[in-house]
Amino acid sequence: MDAHAELIALLPRLRRFALGLTGSRDSADDLVQTGCVKALDHWHQWTPGTSLHSWMFRILQTTWIDQKRTEARRPTTSDEDVLNQLTGDDGESHQEARQMFRTVRQEIAKLPEDQRVVLLLVTVEGMSYRDTAGTLGIPIGTVMSRLARARKRIADHIEGAETTCE
Repeated sequence: MDAHAELIALLPRLRRFALGLTGSRDSADDLVQTGCVKALDHWHQWTPGTSLHSWMFRILQTTWIDQKRTEARRPTTSDEDVLNQLTGDDGESHQEARQMFRTVRQEIAKLPEDQRVVLLLVTVEGMSYRDTAGTLGIPIGTVMSRLARARKRIADHIEGAETTCE
């Protein structure tokens, strides 16, 4: 497969990753578009035979960091449209699942950037620890540590919320 076709095939994964970073469908689409423009403008810097997806994830992450630095700080919003479009009956189990979805997304958005990026690459994108470490330019042990801290923090907050509601 030629590299441009590989980039096109990578778009859904890039969009998922961007959605995890931004918390908004529109912002995620903008981030992917900006990242792809940057990649195409700097295509000569990508080395054929190396991991295109790692290169693209890194471009998205650095683009996101750059955008956050230049914009005024604003709260992350959840995409209520996605939740409202879920099909099925509105039984209690569906409501609980929707609430859990909201809670997990909110907790992910609250994670420190370094933990959130590792969590998204490993759990959402299904990347191995080794690939995640290579993409981010950090040791595997750091990936494992950040992932463990992220998972524990989310679990602790969700458990705390459940005991408060009871």
